[in-house]
Amino acid sequence: MIDLTKGFIGLKEVILLVFLMPVMALAQVNDTSINMLNVNLTYGFHMPDGDIAERFGVSSMVGPAVEFKHKSNWIIGLEFGYVFGGTLKQTDILDHLKDETGNIINEYGEYGTILMTERGFYAGGSIGKIIPVLAPNPNSGIRLQIGAGLLEHHIHIENKDNNIPAVLGDYKNGYDQRTNGLSMKEFIGYHFLDPKGYINFFAGLEFYQAWTYNRRNLNYDTGLPDNELKHDYLYGFRVGWILPLYRKNPDPFYYY
Repeated sequence: MIDLTKGFIGLKEVILLVFLMPVMALAQVNDTSINMLNVNLTYGFHMPDGDIAERFGVSSMVGPAVEFKHKSNWIIGLEFGYVFGGTLKQTDILDHLKDETGNIINEYGEYGTILMTERGFYAGGSIGKIIPVLAPNPNSGIRLQIGAGLLEHHIHIENKDNNIPAVLGDYKNGYDQRTNGLSMKEFIGYHFLDPKGYINFFAGLEFYQAWTYNRRNLNYDTGLPDNELKHDYLYGFRVGWILPLYRKNPDPFYYY
């Protein structure tokens, strides 16, 4: 039997190395601002305003981001956020499919079950600055960012047991009102890089302004296309866990 564990770096060693990297340069973090690559996992909670508020309630956004922080404390990054929410205000889009009791009949002549919620995403880039105010080291402080990208949202239609033909396959596209367009965003908060390397995070307020269009050719509930420009706004807070990756300076040598 061949022992594959000898001569190779195992998964445990890789995971340990990744989580120890933030601790490798504590002297640098404490004393001076340095270049670093950050991998972030973020969560946002938002209130809607504008046209999107007529369709959805509060929503959440979760996803990864990668950013580079220059030693001048300028940061540039890319991010992706998956949007989901449970409150749908526009509940009448399937009314024409209901019978006199207010139910939709499935292919077996029984009452079908349909759940409608919000889904979507944001993808974009950003640029910002960390201002070392009230900070334990030059790599922490007030975090200011602006960004631009694509914001999309739609009605997620889930048919239990997939037995209502009117909302299956391509027919579902006529009801989901998939909407997307250019979005701007702003963030103001606090960026903390732990001098001991244990807890690294940022948290603050963020705001989205999006100019979107319905991308479906026809809405089945009205029998008409929707070509109007929409103004969608989100505002709320975001927190992010930061995994900083940076190189340790070589140990100094002294000669006598």
